[in-house]
Amino acid sequence: MTKAGKTVLIVDDEAPIREMIAVALEMAGYECMEAASVQEAHAHIVDNKPDMILLDWMLPGTSGVEFARRLKRDDLTAELPIIMLTAKGEEDNKVQGLEAGADDYITKPFSPRELVARLKAVLRRATPQGIEEPIDVGGLMLDPVCHRVTSHSSPIDIGPTEYRLLQFFMTHQERAYSRAQLLDQVWGGNVYVEERTVDVHIRRLRKALGESHEHLIQTVRGTGYRFSTKAS
Repeated sequence: MTKAGKTVLIVDDEAPIREMIAVALEMAGYECMEAASVQEAHAHIVDNKPDMILLDWMLPGTSGVEFARRLKRDDLTAELPIIMLTAKGEEDNKVQGLEAGADDYITKPFSPRELVARLKAVLRRATPQGIEEPIDVGGLMLDPVCHRVTSHSSPIDIGPTEYRLLQFFMTHQERAYSRAQLLDQVWGGNVYVEERTVDVHIRRLRKALGESHEHLIQTVRGTGYRFSTKAS
């Protein structure tokens, strides 16, 4: 293995694009695997367990977006980071990709340097540093070791981005953060995501927390959001 020790699965039906990406990533110290279809990609995931997937939006048969949804629904692959590769620059497609569970998206054509920067940021977020001890706030428990969130001992179904957002909030309580600060802390500084994406994930986090705990995520008018046990 290379010193980076990270394996990236490139899923694209165009061989020249796969080759171009593989060359750039191998020069940056990553191991690469390639797949031309969802079926081939799934076999690689089962057999080789890559650290990340670069997934083309348009694929023959099953689309990349549908495959991303499938991976995020499966407990074995739910935490696998995904960057969507798309020629579609329209806003709704980007949001659709994020809604499907992708950690980031990058629009073709892109520079290899930009791709490597995005990939590093997503991998960094996928392996957070820091807390090992469970955190409990009024019956809301986050266990960083087994990656679980419970409400009064009942499991909460929460997506990977919402988990990272909640983990950041619970380790940085009672302070207001702007959307830009949250993007930097939770998504990573090199990620090109619109600030309103934060609002989408805040809404989903509140929904996941339910009536017992949604009040902990407070909107701070003119600033952003904070996690607080005090009344806003």
